[in-house]
Amino acid sequence: MTSQAFVEKLNEQLGHEFGAHQQYVAIAAFYDAQTMPRMAALFYDQASEERDHAMMMVQYLLDAGETPRIPALPAPVGEFGDVVEPVRAALEQEKVTEQVNELTRIARADGDFASEQFMQWFIREQVEEVATMGDLLAVVTRAKDDVDRIEDWVAREDTGESADPTAPRIAGA
Repeated sequence: MTSQAFVEKLNEQLGHEFGAHQQYVAIAAFYDAQTMPRMAALFYDQASEERDHAMMMVQYLLDAGETPRIPALPAPVGEFGDVVEPVRAALEQEKVTEQVNELTRIARADGDFASEQFMQWFIREQVEEVATMGDLLAVVTRAKDDVDRIEDWVAREDTGESADPTAPRIAGA
């Protein structure tokens, strides 16, 4: 039986994931308008990843016999003062480690081992996302006056990662 406290908190987390999706689309559009196609592509990909995270949570709730509740979201920030500001915002967006840990704590405290196991993938993913955005912020800050250097770095770092076979199922996929 899924912990009801976990279900409530996971439904709340859906809002954070969908909010991150929208914020990353806004950041990608900003970089597109700045004629920075690699940065735009990076953030369009990040937006898709955040949507997928939300849809993994939707699928988990459905599999657990629960009804996902999709919350209304505030509008994302779409205007930025320079090329550094969106990455700084993205890094802050990625610092949801406490939210992920809280979900895991609730599952563990309630003896909901399936939900605790589900959250393990998100814990690992969070470490990677914060590290990636931290590195990107360092590069963008250093090269803020040379967007070609930023674009070149993003191109070099694009590893074309394949799908993670350990990732939870995505609803609708």
